[in-house]
Amino acid sequence: MSFAVRSVHAACTAQATFASPLGAMLLARTAGGLAGVWFDGQKDHPGVLAAPQHPHDALLAEAAAQLADYFAGRRRVFDLLLDLHGTGFQRSVWQALLGIGAGRTRSYGEIARDLGSPNARRAVGAAVGKNPVSVIVPCHRVIGSGGALTGYAGGMARKQALLTLEGVPL
Repeated sequence: MSFAVRSVHAACTAQATFASPLGAMLLARTAGGLAGVWFDGQKDHPGVLAAPQHPHDALLAEAAAQLADYFAGRRRVFDLLLDLHGTGFQRSVWQALLGIGAGRTRSYGEIARDLGSPNARRAVGAAVGKNPVSVIVPCHRVIGSGGALTGYAGGMARKQALLTLEGVPL
């Protein structure tokens, strides 16, 4: 279990599920904001959380509504209070992901350069893979330096579907 997942387990105050077109998703929040969005079967899925199921929690309900709009093609930008749990480096990478607009992609190397660490491509890749807030923190928009689709914790079929939904030519 990753640091981010352990931290979310400890801080989670409510959870809900969302039925996306790409499979069920677990939404988790803390007192500070939305801290987790995982597809069923996703790498680093937190498993059973101790927090109560609370689908009518205002933040979780808004996250579900915005995700529904995204999957229906009516939303390209999310507007949610996030509480990203990870190391300082991971959080810096996740913040960089938030700057990749819908329909655009960036390579691991480009993100490493943007963070001032051009040789940290692998570390960036590891941080991208540990992203606890799938889709909303758009790790699916990160590709290999030659434009190749690379791994996705939620599975390559989901990555392809998300990029297709956003109009990225594959």
